This record gives sequence, C-alpha cells and structure tokens, in this order.
Amino acid sequence: MLLLNVLLALVWMALTGQFTPPNFAVGFVLSYLLLWLVQEDASRSSYFRKARQVIGFVFFVLRELVKANVQVASEVLTIRKKMHPGVVAIPLDARTEVEITVLSNLVTLTPGSLSLDVSADRRVLYLHTMYGGDDPDRLREEIKTKFERRVLEVLR
Repeated sequence: MLLLNVLLALVWMALTGQFTPPNFAVGFVLSYLLLWLVQEDASRSSYFRKARQVIGFVFFVLRELVKANVQVASEVLTIRKKMHPGVVAIPLDARTEVEITVLSNLVTLTPGSLSLDVSADRRVLYLHTMYGGDDPDRLREEIKTKFERRVLEVLR
C-alpha cells in the first residue's frame, strides 16, 4: 500500500508539473486520503493504522523535545538549581537492534538525558540524566511508558 501511495504521489507531481518536495508531500497526503476512501475497510488495514501511529509518534517526539528544551533552558536561567544528575539502568522490552537504537537515540535527543550504553545481553539501557538521580523508579517508569512503548508500537 505504501508503494501505491508513493506511486500516486509521483503521478500527482507529473500531472502538476512541479517536481518539488512540498508538492510530493501534497500528492502523498492526497493519495493517502484517496486510498483511504476507496479502501473497503480502512479501520482494519495495517497500513492506515501504522500511518496514524507514525504521525502520532512524530507529534509526541516534537512535544517531548519542546518540553525538555524548556526544562533545560529554565534550569540554565534560574539561580536555584533543581538538578539531581545520575545514571539509571532501564530494563528493556525492546529486543532488536533497530528498536534499541531508535529508543536510545530518542532519549538522547531530549535535552537533559544521554544514553550511555546497552548491556551485552541487550536487556538494559544505561542512561545519564539531569533529573533522574533523586527518583530513578519514576524515571524508569517514564521511559518505559512514554518512550519505549511508543517506539515498539511504531516498529512492530
């Protein structure tokens, strides 16, 4: 279905005569909507379900990036510091290299945290954080429910 969507977007570009990335994006969205309309049961189609998950994931990542940047900027600009840095071990449900890599990069992208290492058996992610040292259990739960769950939804 993705290949058909891309093909229809390319047809859109040919019909409009504009071979630009924004025009491709418009064609992709229009062809997605067209495919959704002609699909007999779009609610059960894995392509449409996965597309909604990916879009939701992108907005989640953007929201988390903004929140983390505001938190770190606030920390830098205020006199009273709230930091409690520490290294926390996060048990992983992610098993494949791709899942672990996406999760560790996502956590590293958010300011105030840095993925340090993954255990040899790929069951634990070691994370340095500016704010997790005072309550590592809360941080573990946040990483598991907010980040890892969404990464696994998108990649599985």
